[in-house]
Amino acid sequence: MQNPYKYFHNNVCGGLNLLNAMIENGIRRFVFSSTCATFGTPDRVPVDEDTPQNPINPYGESKLMFERILRWFDQIHALTFVVLRYFNVGGASEKYGEHHRTETHLIPRILQVALGRLPHAEIYGTDFPTPDGTCIRDYIHVQDLASVHILALSADRSGFYNLGTGGGTSVREVINACRKITGHAIPTIERPRRAGDPARLIASSERARDSLGWKPLFENIEAIVQSAWRWHLAHPAGYQD
Repeated sequence: MQNPYKYFHNNVCGGLNLLNAMIENGIRRFVFSSTCATFGTPDRVPVDEDTPQNPINPYGESKLMFERILRWFDQIHALTFVVLRYFNVGGASEKYGEHHRTETHLIPRILQVALGRLPHAEIYGTDFPTPDGTCIRDYIHVQDLASVHILALSADRSGFYNLGTGGGTSVREVINACRKITGHAIPTIERPRRAGDPARLIASSERARDSLGWKPLFENIEAIVQSAWRWHLAHPAGYQD
């Protein structure tokens, strides 16, 4: 919500440049990492692929714009595309985990508190219309996300797929799961809501399961946190170790 240029430049301008190069070189298959942010504040949950898309931030708007561009490239250039709309991705494999130069994702930031690298976890908004007042999100394990990309490469027609486990977990519930897994108290500080944050995003992934044959292996937040915690214990400074 502070730098819209970044998202439109990357997702729309960069995406168009890539599509143009593909068409010039006869490449007609495209897998796009989209996002549940295209739905904005959905009018129903779980969110299926027919839910109206009304983004409430530039990130979601830029992804939706590129989804629409893909439709036209399919119609005009016979480009077969698969749009994968991620919900909240977490967890780690044995070898690879989550580490950003500036970490903004909830689970790694909470685990940094348990590692002693941050003094507290921050909760942005405690007055949402949810049971405990904090945002609810649908968490999907990164290995399950990777597996659906492999399946998408074999799709014989264009399509859109929402990817989550169908279970909602609030910010407080994620923090409690991290406390349980790490054995650390994990103090918290409550902050005001962030602009552009919907209260509840939960996926319906039936289409991906039925059409692509996708079968996620991790379907609860504790399993996702456990895998992330193992990786962070082995790499407390991330990839700087």
